Amino acid sequence: MSDNTEKSAPKAAEVEAKPTNEAAPAASATPAAAAEAPKADERRGGRGGQGGRGGRRERPQRQAPPKPMTDDGKELHEKVVFINRCAKVVKGGRRFSFSALMVSGDKEGRVGVGFGKAQEVIECIRKGGQDAKNSLQRVKLVNGTIPHEVQAEHGGGVVLLKPACPGTGIIAGGGVRAVCEAVGITDVLGKSLGSNNHANVVKATIKALSQLRTREDVLASRGKQVKESL
Repeated sequence: MSDNTEKSAPKAAEVEAKPTNEAAPAASATPAAAAEAPKADERRGGRGGQGGRGGRRERPQRQAPPKPMTDDGKELHEKVVFINRCAKVVKGGRRFSFSALMVSGDKEGRVGVGFGKAQEVIECIRKGGQDAKNSLQRVKLVNGTIPHEVQAEHGGGVVLLKPACPGTGIIAGGGVRAVCEAVGITDVLGKSLGSNNHANVVKATIKALSQLRTREDVLASRGKQVKESL
């Protein structure tokens, strides 16, 4: 028995003396590979690196949409009068679409109305604004108000407009006020006498403004001049 124990003891000592080769590949790595290792960690985003859990991410800055301009370089002022949501029932559920009624003007005597439809609110507003820009028309104004009383009708909407003294302001609401602000009127008395439909009220207001005539226009139609009338 003693001979067997003596023979097994040197074998155990040799096993303990042999170095383990588990860390050998790491030690034998080349300097180039060691230099690329941190770069790979940075790309993946470490715990404290950029893109990691504790890193700071740079958010892209949103650029403001360009302001609408007329063909002659004047800025347009857009106003959303009404946004309608329509739901279509399909097999998978409901699909929503939106429509926007827009009024645009340069506040110097030109105004237009537009209507846009799309699947998103922002897109329908953009389409309505473009439609309003394409339908601009000239309106006759005198010192920030209208030259005379006028009434117009479109569909079921009836609108009555009266001139006002300086400092009165725009005494109107809804679509009538939006059109008056866009065209550049500062003093006016307005009243809606018919339907409350936004589209009919806005179109009736623009129709009433298009019927305005100044004193010079009336005299010119009669073949007279301003001096002769005085």
